[in-house]
Amino acid sequence: MKIMDFLDQDSIIVDLKAYDKKSAIIELVEVLKNRKKVKKVDEVIGVVLEREKLGSTGIGQGVAIPHGKTDALQEQIGVLGISQKGIEFNSLDGEPVHIIFLLLGPVDVMGEHLKALSRISRLFKDKFLRQAIRNAVTAEEIVKIIQQEDD
Repeated sequence: MKIMDFLDQDSIIVDLKAYDKKSAIIELVEVLKNRKKVKKVDEVIGVVLEREKLGSTGIGQGVAIPHGKTDALQEQIGVLGISQKGIEFNSLDGEPVHIIFLLLGPVDVMGEHLKALSRISRLFKDKFLRQAIRNAVTAEEIVKIIQQEDD
């Protein structure tokens, strides 16, 4: 499984406008709505926010991977947002988050969802990759960076 199997260039925001966790999640889901990948926006946002109540998905080192499963989706999809100013996400290390990868999937694909979360987590452990993504100016640059590292 590769990241670009569930993320495409049009689902990358290089300058996230959000100022907090909830608005970041809403902004990312709106991207999917505008691309007609999500219809039940409120349901999807609710699922992700409910998951956040169980514990922050801010995994540290400036990265968060909010996620959720809903029967409102037929396939696994992702959206990536970069915040230059950083967002408070109750991360494990207490640091603000600059890279937010929202992963959504249908309820009945537990194994695939866990594989995708694991893949995303491994990819963003690389300090140089994180910095390159934060420095990228376009979604196209980010796609190239991910493709180079996502083997």
